[in-house]
Amino acid sequence: MAMSVFQRLLPRGLYGRAALILIVPIVALQLVFSSEFIQRFYEDVTSQMTQGVAIDLEFLLDQVEASADIADARARVVPLAAALEIGLTIPAGPDAPLVDKRPFIDLSGNTIISTLRERLPTLVAVDLTGENRMVALRFDTAVGPILAEVSRRRMSAANPHQLMVLMIFASILLTIIAYIFLRRQLRPITKLAEAAEEFGKGRTVDYRPRGAQEVRAAGRAFMDMRGRIERQIEQRTLMLSGVSHDLRTPLTRMRLALSLMPEDPEVEALQADVVQMERMVDEFLAFVRGDAMEGSQSTDAVALVRGVVEKTDGAVALVAVDGVPDSVEMRPQAVIRAVDNLIANAQRYGKRVEVRLIFLERSLRIVVEDDGPGIPTERREEALRPFTRLDSSRDPNRGAGVGLGLSIASDIALSHGGALRLSQSAALGGLRAELVIAR
Repeated sequence: MAMSVFQRLLPRGLYGRAALILIVPIVALQLVFSSEFIQRFYEDVTSQMTQGVAIDLEFLLDQVEASADIADARARVVPLAAALEIGLTIPAGPDAPLVDKRPFIDLSGNTIISTLRERLPTLVAVDLTGENRMVALRFDTAVGPILAEVSRRRMSAANPHQLMVLMIFASILLTIIAYIFLRRQLRPITKLAEAAEEFGKGRTVDYRPRGAQEVRAAGRAFMDMRGRIERQIEQRTLMLSGVSHDLRTPLTRMRLALSLMPEDPEVEALQADVVQMERMVDEFLAFVRGDAMEGSQSTDAVALVRGVVEKTDGAVALVAVDGVPDSVEMRPQAVIRAVDNLIANAQRYGKRVEVRLIFLERSLRIVVEDDGPGIPTERREEALRPFTRLDSSRDPNRGAGVGLGLSIASDIALSHGGALRLSQSAALGGLRAELVIAR
């Protein structure tokens, strides 16, 4: 549980994690160094300097105790205190402190007070909040309370705040410099990720390997892979174009021969078989080709889907367009084929078909719903496989295909960096086919 919370708090981006890896050691090092310096070096120096002042004060207090009265003490001790750069007021005035006082942020105040109290048992109070960095000390003596004022510079080293500010400023400056350098190293990785993402969406962008040796090697491997995939798709398309020509020629010859034969039930059955074979060839070629050679372009998705819907002569309704209908980068002919297949599939098994467009920040969703029998949850993944017929008892005369409609739509969605999702329609009760196209 704690680990999952920690993982949620971590940055998700590469820049954020790299910055975290960079900043955490610097901050930890500064904290360790600061605490070590303050606790050992700075406090030890402050204690030694304060002990020196305490020795001077101890000498003056001994002289006060040896005096016969206040006048004698003032005459004997005040000149000695002035020579030691200590201001001495005998007797102490009303401004003399009664309790210890120190600023809230004072890294050496506790060390000064504890050292003075350890060496001077007659000390009543220490005030470290005086103006001009003067420390006021109140003592109880045989001649009454006296006030001593000593410069703070004699008790502690230079204030470490300046050092800490310098450390923080240097840390920030070095972090910025390191982040700029790190960003230059991470930018090639980001460019490689962008090129791979765009290629996954069916778009090819200019990319040149840059950066460190390992990143360049990964970039060259990606370009080689992309080139092999593009050549394979091109060769497959060219091969299938030849197959299409070779298959259509005998089918055309068969149809011509059947048209010259006398009409009878057997000839009509053969003609129906030829039509079915042509449809199978067309769907097979459309599935394998997948419009691989078509270039992507910015397309008005609403107009594209509305055009497909209008071809149904009012049998299908475009019920809603949610979100901001911006242009979407896609291969329009491929998307038209996918939407047409989804609508044809919905019309084949349902009486009412509705289409909805949902524009999101990172995707476009084209939803086709019908009131047909739908597809069971456990068989939806199977329905996306090529040449799959879930219900062999359906009448082929109703226009049943060869089991490639959903496969073609799924293949087109994947080539656009999306997916085809099947579920149950909450509005109509039949199948809900959601074609997702990445933006």
